[in-house]
Amino acid sequence: MPDVRADRLLTINVVEPLHRAFRVNISARIPMLMYHGISDQLGDRHPYFETSTSAAVFASHMQYLRDQGYRALSVPVALQMLADGNECSRTVVITFDDGCRDFYTEAMPILQKCGLNATLFVVTGIADGHPHHFGNTKFMTWPEIREAAQSGIDVGSHTVSHPKLHSLSEANVRRELEQSKWTIEDKLGRPVRTISYPYAFPEEDPSFRSSLRHSVQQAGYTYGLTTIVGRGARSCDQYFLPRLPMNQHDDLRLFKAKLEGAYDWIRGPQAIYKRLGRLSIKKSRAVIAGQA
Repeated sequence: MPDVRADRLLTINVVEPLHRAFRVNISARIPMLMYHGISDQLGDRHPYFETSTSAAVFASHMQYLRDQGYRALSVPVALQMLADGNECSRTVVITFDDGCRDFYTEAMPILQKCGLNATLFVVTGIADGHPHHFGNTKFMTWPEIREAAQSGIDVGSHTVSHPKLHSLSEANVRRELEQSKWTIEDKLGRPVRTISYPYAFPEEDPSFRSSLRHSVQQAGYTYGLTTIVGRGARSCDQYFLPRLPMNQHDDLRLFKAKLEGAYDWIRGPQAIYKRLGRLSIKKSRAVIAGQA
């Protein structure tokens, strides 16, 4: 049985029926799925925040896409389809953040079996063997990343060291963006157009968004992917594209609902949660400053 959780209950029992009743058009948006690790080892966090997906559940997702006739495209190709006004009801973008080794050992064989492609966002410093802060997680090496790219996997940047960009100076943000792009291009011999930003994206900070947009443009990227919940559309900012979080708790019914847009409503509560968190941080800092 799927875990009982408010977001699933509302999606399945309220939003999805309303979409059917009002015949909501799903062909003008493309779901961009966000996976991380393919592993049976789950955390103890709320299902919404889980980042692992077992190989069995991931296989069921990919088999569903194959059986329903979905085509999995790269971010640039999918966004060009939207820009051209093409019908996209059976189009999906499959992304993986971090470059965990289980992408190579578990996800790739499943993708190949189902005839689907994906985009892999790698942390170049970790791939180079530099120390990291992800516990016992194993990551892909450059030969493995190169093999994935040669098999058709699109490779993008997930920065050099997986930092919280919001906490860095503009100069250090630029370094993370530029050096990771240069490294991937040097290692793989192909241009890098996409980047996925680490951690929860601070959409509630307009100043940071403006600064980051400038840095991303100057570094030579065309698209940026966030953790903002939603599906890609022509109206989306190409540097701050939304995605749909996927994990072990996404049974096929919820998976289907996410593909068809019934989960997009989460964007509202997500934005409110982030704003409240930001206000709480500001209040705490003000109290500390007053006590200093």
